[in-house]
Amino acid sequence: MTAAVQEPWALDLVEAARLIAACELAPSELVASALERLAAVEPLLHAFVSVDAERALSEARAKDSEPGGPLRGIPLAVKDIFDLAGTPTGCGSAAYAGAAPAANDAPAVTRLRAAGAIVLGKTTTHELACGVYTPPTRNPWDLDRSPGGSSGGSSAAVAAGAAMGAIGSDTGGSIRIPASHCGLVGVKPTYGRVSRAGGLVLSWSLDHVGPLARTVEDAALLLEVLAGPDSRDPTTLGRPPLPEPLLRPDDEVHGLRVGVLRDAPFAPREPDIDAALEVAVELLTGVGVEIEETSLPELELSLPAEFAIVAAEAASYHEARLARSGDAIGEDVRVLLETGLLLPASVYLGAQRTRRVVQQAVAGAFGAQRLDALLAPTVPAPAQRHDQLEYELGGASEPVIEALVRTTAPFNLAGLPAVAVPTGLGSSGFPGSVQVVARPFDEQTALRLARAVERGGAPRGMPRGLELALANPT
Repeated sequence: MTAAVQEPWALDLVEAARLIAACELAPSELVASALERLAAVEPLLHAFVSVDAERALSEARAKDSEPGGPLRGIPLAVKDIFDLAGTPTGCGSAAYAGAAPAANDAPAVTRLRAAGAIVLGKTTTHELACGVYTPPTRNPWDLDRSPGGSSGGSSAAVAAGAAMGAIGSDTGGSIRIPASHCGLVGVKPTYGRVSRAGGLVLSWSLDHVGPLARTVEDAALLLEVLAGPDSRDPTTLGRPPLPEPLLRPDDEVHGLRVGVLRDAPFAPREPDIDAALEVAVELLTGVGVEIEETSLPELELSLPAEFAIVAAEAASYHEARLARSGDAIGEDVRVLLETGLLLPASVYLGAQRTRRVVQQAVAGAFGAQRLDALLAPTVPAPAQRHDQLEYELGGASEPVIEALVRTTAPFNLAGLPAVAVPTGLGSSGFPGSVQVVARPFDEQTALRLARAVERGGAPRGMPRGLELALANPT
């Protein structure tokens, strides 16, 4: 995705990295351009909680004359649940007001810096990474709408060109939902692929860390850097490494078999979402992918299991803070935590048994139909208004959080890699999105198929709402 005038900030991440490696673009020039764009859009978006422009420029100037890694000089953003040395980790909550600056970077941030990336600042999150809104952040496609959540600040920043990529977290959809809302690629890797250490825990058995980017190749490069073992997160140990390189220009998808999920919990959905799914099916069919209609009714059990596990594990993690400063936590999150403290062990264990049913059902579909991946809508409806609490879907009202999470949570429960990818603009003017889900630790196949969708999709351009606001300041 590029702007009409190709300023350095508007370059795709992979192209910018290539130009820097070829000495055709200086890291300091790129970072200065990104900071200029950030300064222009931030008063409209409110995507950042902190920006350290002086440090970013200083680091970029140093890299002008230094050899570097694959992300040398690339300006990135970090969701404010991950530790950034010298900066407090606020987690979007007044309960963390007065937190001391972090002593060290989270391992994911360490990996980005080691690869040469420049961290511009920290982005907003729904409180405690637990929700599908990200106040006060606005959606670049329509400033009256939410960018989604909980990684809404990261998504808004990347979509607006204020950063070339970002990291977020995904416990029930918090990377893929804002990626869909903002017209981005969002990758929830396999559980244990990327270290979660140095980040706020919401639900230790469901939390995933992954990248948000403008293109599939950009996201793949970020994932290559982020993935790997970390002694601070035992779930990452002993995992198969990613293929190198993760994506090749000539990778074929011809002959792959993809199961399409249309039934509940992916229905009901709005017409634009149907259209996006059909676009993806047609694009994949056109490049030789075999499409199989697939039904997984067991996935309808996902939502209550997801909420029970999150409530119990989040309450356990935050119990002391809830007792000490519960009044500082917003009502929606506080009620979830208080519910978790009262949740019987039998309910939590029952949710974990349901999780196993979901995992077995998905594995069974992969095996019985000889599938390489699944294809499903990322969300059932476009971005919600800031004050919107319900969608009208299938002739009935449905809470926004339940509607958005019911399509993403099944793959958190299953722990499978899932890539949200745009399909072009729908009739309403918002980006469409589908998610491609692959077998455990097969991010490569999910990304290859997502790239095939991306390559065939209509160009999206820069987000219309933001561009109109910049062109017509009030």
